[in-house]
Amino acid sequence: MNNVKIDETTEFTIKGIYGVIERKVTKFGSGAKVDCPKEFLGRRVYLIITRDEE
Repeated sequence: MNNVKIDETTEFTIKGIYGVIERKVTKFGSGAKVDCPKEFLGRRVYLIITRDEE
């Protein structure tokens, strides 16, 4: 499996935001996933990773 390169940044600006959903990453096989409502199938989404570890 390929490692994903993460660009570290402290600020992110984007226009045209429809909404914000906060979810927790869960285990899925040998990887991980974030659940999202079906209404967003086929839409472009951005996953922002925080330093907080709960």
